[in-house]
Amino acid sequence: MHTVIQGSGALGTIFAAHLAASGESVTLLSRGKRAAYLKQHGLRVTGLNELDIEVSVETDPGAIKNADLFITTVKTYDTETALQPLRRARFDSVLSVQNGVLKNNQLVDVFGKAALLGSAANVSGEVLETGAVLFTQNRGLYIGEPEGGLSERVLAITEMFNRAGIETIAADDIVQVEWSKFIPWSAVMALSVITRLETWKFCSDPHSASVAASMVQEAVAVARAKNIAVDNNGPIPAAAVGSSTHQEAVKLVQEVGQGFKKRAPQHRMSTLQDLLHGKQLEVEETLGHLLTLAAEEGIDAPASRFAYELVKSIDHFQ
Repeated sequence: MHTVIQGSGALGTIFAAHLAASGESVTLLSRGKRAAYLKQHGLRVTGLNELDIEVSVETDPGAIKNADLFITTVKTYDTETALQPLRRARFDSVLSVQNGVLKNNQLVDVFGKAALLGSAANVSGEVLETGAVLFTQNRGLYIGEPEGGLSERVLAITEMFNRAGIETIAADDIVQVEWSKFIPWSAVMALSVITRLETWKFCSDPHSASVAASMVQEAVAVARAKNIAVDNNGPIPAAAVGSSTHQEAVKLVQEVGQGFKKRAPQHRMSTLQDLLHGKQLEVEETLGHLLTLAAEEGIDAPASRFAYELVKSIDHFQ
C-alpha cells in the first residue's frame, strides 16, 4: 500500500517514520525549511519510540498523481489551500487526522464522498528545535467508514498502522469517535493556550478543571441536539462528564490530569506549541465551528464562548 501524507509536523513525521520503518511505501508532502531539513537529515523520532529513517519527501503537491491512501495532517486553517493542488490526484481512500469535525466536508469537496474515511487521533508529539519529533502519546488512531460498519479497506489500513507500531482501532461508528475526541479537545486546546501550561497541570488544577468541565458539558449538549452519541474514548471522557454533575465532572477532569502526569508529563497541546512558536492558532474551524453548531440548536454555551473570545484575542496578536 502506498501512502501519501500531507504535512510534516509532529503527526505527519510520526506516521511517515513508523510506516517507512515497517517497510511501507510512503511519500511525505512538505514545504519550506522543514522539507529541506527532512531531505538532508531524514525523519527522526524520539520519546515513545526511537527512529531515524529516510523517506521520500515531495515539495510539489502537483507531482502527486495517485496513491492507495492519502492522509492530511496540516492545520485546519490551511486545509482548503493545501488540498487544491491535489484535485487531479486519484486516491482510493482519504482521511484527515486534523482537529475538529469540519475536516471531512472539506475532503469530500475535493475527493468525493466514496474516498472518505473518518478518523480521530489520540496520538501526539512535538517538533523539537533540533528538527526531531518527540513522540509523547500513542493512545489510538481511530479509522472508520462515515456511514458506519467495518470495511476491508478500514481493516487493511488499521492492520498496516498496527504493524508499524501506531496503536490503531477500526471503528464501526467513527462519527461518534470523532465527536468524542473533538469535544474534550476543544476545552483542552483553549485552556492550554490561556494557561500556557503542560496538559497535566491545567487538568489537575480545580479552577481550570472547572472551566474544562463546563466546556465539555456544553459541547456534549450540542452533540446530543445533533443526534450524535459520544463515548469516553477522548482525552477527557465526554459521555461521563456530560452525564455528571458539575462537581463530579471536575473530578473526572482532574483524574485525566493525573493520568497525563503519570504517563506523559511533558505533553503539551499542539496548539500551545503553535502559540509559543508565534504561529496562527486553530480557532475558527474548531471552537468557532462548535459555537456555530450550538447557535443552530439554540444552545447557550457561555464557558465555550468566553474561552473562544480569549483564544481569538490571543491569536489576533500572533
